[in-house]
Amino acid sequence: MHDLVIRSGTIVDGTGADRFIGDVAITDGVITHVGTVEGPATRVIDAQGLIVSPGWVDIHTHYDGQVTWDSDLAPSSVHGVTSIVMGNCGVGFAPARPDRHDWLISLLEGVEDIPGTALAEGMNWGWETFPEYLDVLDGHSWTLDIGAQVPHAALRTYVMGDDGADNTVAATQAQIEEMSRLCEESIRAGALGFTTSRTWVHRTSEGAQIGTLKAEAAEVLGIAEALQRAGTGVVQLISDSYQSTDEALVASELDLLEAIALEVGRPLSFTVQQSDESPGRWRELLEAIGRWRKAGADVSAQVAVRPLGVVAGLTSTANPLRCSATYRELASLPLAERVIRMRTPEVRRQILDEHSAFVPTSFSATTHSGYDRMYPMGEFPNYEPTTNDSLAGIAERSGQPANETMYDYFTADGGTNLVYVPFMNFAAGDLDDVAEMIASPLSLSGLSDAGAHCNTLSDGTFPTSAISHWTRDRAKGQTFSLEHMVHRQTQATAAHVGWTDRGVVAPGYLADLNVFDHATINAKAPELVADLPAGGTRLLQQSVGYVATIKRGVVTAENGELTGAYPGSLQRGPQSL
Repeated sequence: MHDLVIRSGTIVDGTGADRFIGDVAITDGVITHVGTVEGPATRVIDAQGLIVSPGWVDIHTHYDGQVTWDSDLAPSSVHGVTSIVMGNCGVGFAPARPDRHDWLISLLEGVEDIPGTALAEGMNWGWETFPEYLDVLDGHSWTLDIGAQVPHAALRTYVMGDDGADNTVAATQAQIEEMSRLCEESIRAGALGFTTSRTWVHRTSEGAQIGTLKAEAAEVLGIAEALQRAGTGVVQLISDSYQSTDEALVASELDLLEAIALEVGRPLSFTVQQSDESPGRWRELLEAIGRWRKAGADVSAQVAVRPLGVVAGLTSTANPLRCSATYRELASLPLAERVIRMRTPEVRRQILDEHSAFVPTSFSATTHSGYDRMYPMGEFPNYEPTTNDSLAGIAERSGQPANETMYDYFTADGGTNLVYVPFMNFAAGDLDDVAEMIASPLSLSGLSDAGAHCNTLSDGTFPTSAISHWTRDRAKGQTFSLEHMVHRQTQATAAHVGWTDRGVVAPGYLADLNVFDHATINAKAPELVADLPAGGTRLLQQSVGYVATIKRGVVTAENGELTGAYPGSLQRGPQSL
């Protein structure tokens, strides 16, 4: 008797091989047969006309706090993700001395836009060291499996105290050795790797830059040597090398990346995306990765499948009207009442005048008045829009000033309308360069930041966009086979972190699967929900087209709705068949 049989599906097995029609049998959480399955089953899913694939493996998330109170882990769980890796970009909540709790919350609130009040109320802590953090997580279960990495920022302040939060203070040799010892202890306890951040964008909620920003090579390499001694683990980081116009800084960062890749000798991945200021830099980084691979390194670029930006509107943190004193006076009103007041002629004119008079910094100029980069989000957002689709294009056709078009759009439909404002990967106004990144064998799919940026974006839905946009909807330019895109976010990502027991539809592998309709799979527009602790809000995108998501043979979601089953658990270190 099989526990579950999926019959007559079109199997895209995760390896990149051609699709085929067949059945999948599951018993005790493992795939036992693929092909023609005989015999009865406790449950049968009719997958005729549907795709059967491995569950998505998302290696770049920030659920580090949320996993301690939330078993659902949406949006990932309703977008086909069955395994996640968290602790990316050097930020997380362990190790943590009791007097650093508030600082770590401030750091995650600033870097990842996770409401500090939600973190303060939701987390009960109960750990100090990283191994103790893993022990706490061992007492939880979720819709999906999780793996955790050691974050440099937390480790640094644990060892260095206040100095660790100051990026101008260099670690002493003794401090480096202690951080390395603790990192090794964490890896041996089950951490998947070590992560760090070297970007000016990462700041605490008070505006202080992250303490790891200028960590010397001796510190980064000294900590990473822990992975050598343990004989396992990956390194992940974000560096300003992809966006800086400072050639000396880029050269210095590339020297450090090369040293990590070649001297540490463990798998390395780092953020590569396209900025408007240095639109061709990503190609230089891929060329460098190619050289390091030829020298024997295991290194990859983590790239996104769509532009990275913000979602702006009256319900978002990124609200172009917040610069207006008149709007700020109304901001605490319930949305419906706020919109009524905003639509009165005198308030409308006052807010528009104050908005026009405000002079934004260069960084905030796009979200303030970059109307040609503001794209209204329909029921199913178009992540490769044209200028004609923007508020500037709409305003030109209507003969109305663009700022008034923006104002009227935000105050229509009860104030829930949102615009998408891409910052990265959209320098040319299309995704041709992203297609080149996706096509490269030097890249991995990543950067979803699921669990983070709660009120500015909802990129945890990247895996769904990878399928809907690149294998079905893209109207111009390069597209990709379903086999290619499935492989990139299943076997490829799983293998990178050492999880070789999943990501493939074949006997012996974990029964982590998606059954979906390729014709309809999609991510809906974000909606503001208040489901975090302390009434915290976040933008959440629902999915369509997923008929079933299966974790270890258990159906965790059906037709976009969670079933309440929690078969997922903490994965300590690499996992093999």
